[in-house]
Amino acid sequence: MDMREDEANRRRLVLQIVQPGLEGLMDGSVSTLAPVLAAAFATRNSWTAFVVGLAATLGAGISMGFAEAVSDDGSLTGRGHAWVRGIVCGLMTAIGGIGHTLPFLISNFHAALVAAAIVVVVELGSISWIRHRYMETSAVSAALQVGLGGILVFVTGVLIGRS
Repeated sequence: MDMREDEANRRRLVLQIVQPGLEGLMDGSVSTLAPVLAAAFATRNSWTAFVVGLAATLGAGISMGFAEAVSDDGSLTGRGHAWVRGIVCGLMTAIGGIGHTLPFLISNFHAALVAAAIVVVVELGSISWIRHRYMETSAVSAALQVGLGGILVFVTGVLIGRS
């Protein structure tokens, strides 16, 4: 393969798989965090936080998957088959949301909260790395952008849950 073919394949991978997957991972990791934390702090009950997190995760996965699948058919943008992108985006959204939801299967509320916080740090670190690796964002810029978004959503969930 020559350099142009390698670059074309990389571009196709980024447009058709990485970008919709990253979009889903970011949405799942960040948008489901506020409802999980709000439920956790409002009830101090791990099971309730888990149920809310599961509902938010599955709902977000379905919503993001369909939104990506019907956004365009790829003919104008070169982003590939719409349903492939939709499946990738939906699955990655669910993966992003389920990570910080699963710790709430731990019955001890404080232990579940600590485990969920650790998972959130890993999720945000993974998103930053993917943005740096595939989207050619500087490592510092990616970490700051993702970190700021994560902190804002984290604080939102805690404040709403404590109100």
